[in-house]
Amino acid sequence: MSTSTKAIRSSGWRTDLLIGFPDGLLLLLFTTQILYAKSLAVDSFYIIHLLILGVGTLLMTIAVFRANRGDDDDGKMSPEERAKLQNLDISRPTIEHIAEEMERDQQIWEKTLQEEQVELKSFGLGHAIKSALTTGLFFLLGGAIAFIPYLASEDFPFAANVSLSLSLIALLLFSYLKSRITGQRPMRLSMRYLVTGGLVILASYLIGMAI
Repeated sequence: MSTSTKAIRSSGWRTDLLIGFPDGLLLLLFTTQILYAKSLAVDSFYIIHLLILGVGTLLMTIAVFRANRGDDDDGKMSPEERAKLQNLDISRPTIEHIAEEMERDQQIWEKTLQEEQVELKSFGLGHAIKSALTTGLFFLLGGAIAFIPYLASEDFPFAANVSLSLSLIALLLFSYLKSRITGQRPMRLSMRYLVTGGLVILASYLIGMAI
């Protein structure tokens, strides 16, 4: 891909929704389900999750801007990166392993773009900024769905049940909308996101039990 003429993804608000919304929702669903039953002060719980939501939104926005900008990242370790690792006295086999993982991650990313039917278009700074901000807003919206019940009620066990219910409903609605956008089967997508949500809940429960 020529980074001077192409952006990794540039197909408008639909793609921004597909990338930002589920990540925000699942992240906040995961963290709230872990922490709501812990011995945290209400204010501490709120501050922690507002920070998670804010930092997550910022990181998502930056990542999407870089993707749309078409940074010259072909998934391979650059000579500069290799030199920095060597200066840290990291062994050559370890450096080669890191390089292989970077290339594998890039291949997975490109495969994901193909599966989501993401378009490649000419780069434009205005569009890159708009796309990054829109994706960040969708991330924020997804996270808010999982988090707002806790702001509405300090009865956290009750709020956790409301958050879980709203999150699963939101995932179903999102999967239907995604099926309309991408032309995929709605039932398959619904099952995929319900399974994903279930795994997130299971992981949060197991981690919550362990800490």
